[in-house]
Amino acid sequence: MTENNTAIVLAAGQGQRMQSKIQKQFLEIQGYPVLYYSLRCFQESPLIRNIILVTGEKTVSYCKEEIVDKYGFTKVTSVIAGGKERYDSVYAGLCACSEIPCDYVFIHDGARPFATPEMIGRAYEAVCRWGACAVGMPVKDTIKLVDENGCVVSCPKRSLVWQAQTPQAFELSLIVEAFERQLKEDCSHITDDAMVVEKQLGVPVYMVEGSYNNIKITTPEDLVIARAFLNV
Repeated sequence: MTENNTAIVLAAGQGQRMQSKIQKQFLEIQGYPVLYYSLRCFQESPLIRNIILVTGEKTVSYCKEEIVDKYGFTKVTSVIAGGKERYDSVYAGLCACSEIPCDYVFIHDGARPFATPEMIGRAYEAVCRWGACAVGMPVKDTIKLVDENGCVVSCPKRSLVWQAQTPQAFELSLIVEAFERQLKEDCSHITDDAMVVEKQLGVPVYMVEGSYNNIKITTPEDLVIARAFLNV
């Protein structure tokens, strides 16, 4: 394997909408934590050389001992503490990439357990060509844009509207430059990494097909759905 690709897996979220004392990435599905499934896909992918796991400051040791060591995730080269917000954790992961050979970086939510090798493969092909790509799927429902009063102002063409997922893949130097610029400004509106590249560098982000199963565990209902997926 010659690819110098690194996966940054984000597992620092508190998961307040889950209504659980246990952080969502550590909740179990069929006897394994959600984070186990998120890491396993990158561990098994021949396209990924290293994994950087970004978690909360208080859970670094737990992740090393009870996740990485316990399940034999040998590609995890470092487990580091993230920041207060998601973008802080992403930047911490990007900084850690400077210590290892890395050409392309795949940023993935640790609470999104159903990424597949096929998704990684499609993302790799796209990032090599475009420099920036995001996994996602076309929306199934009609989307309405409303004003501050809740009144509909437009209805975008459904075939052009996608829901973004992760992983999102970028040329390392490109995403680092974009984040360094963004962190000098207000970041409160940033909800994914593609937005940073689009806004700061004007680089088009190519969308590749993910899966409708590639859900993010956010609420108790999502956990029920995830368990159903694994029982199929």
